[in-house]
Amino acid sequence: MKNLKKMAEALIFIFLLASNLIYAQDKVISYNQLPKTAKTFLAIHFKGIPAGSVIEDRELFGVDKYKVHLGNGMKVDFDSGGNWKEVDGEHQKLPYGFIPALIKTYVAKNFPNTNIVKIEKERWSYKAELSNGVDLEFDKNGNFKRIDD
Repeated sequence: MKNLKKMAEALIFIFLLASNLIYAQDKVISYNQLPKTAKTFLAIHFKGIPAGSVIEDRELFGVDKYKVHLGNGMKVDFDSGGNWKEVDGEHQKLPYGFIPALIKTYVAKNFPNTNIVKIEKERWSYKAELSNGVDLEFDKNGNFKRIDD
């Protein structure tokens, strides 16, 4: 009986692993297949910059995120609902329209000759990378927390 239970557990584990390998994959999609929220974000903040490629990152139970590579080299990641998670300027200045005001103000005041080149929105914080290589961390409201090592 113990051997039967162990075999059943092993089969379930193998099935789940195989299912994840089959269904969890990246898929190239068209720009029009992005959620409306993501398309609106791109239209407002990256107006006139075409999407080079759009990748749907699928997990076992659905879409995990969308990765958009823009024609100017920048990358934008969206969650499954189309809300931005990360914008990577690839060492280029990001458009500041979507960045919280407190973050923009802090950077302008404390790092006047730099630009934000990458920003990541996490559940409880923001992380911003500056053009001089400094990484900053802010709370979910945009208040400075620390310089990230």
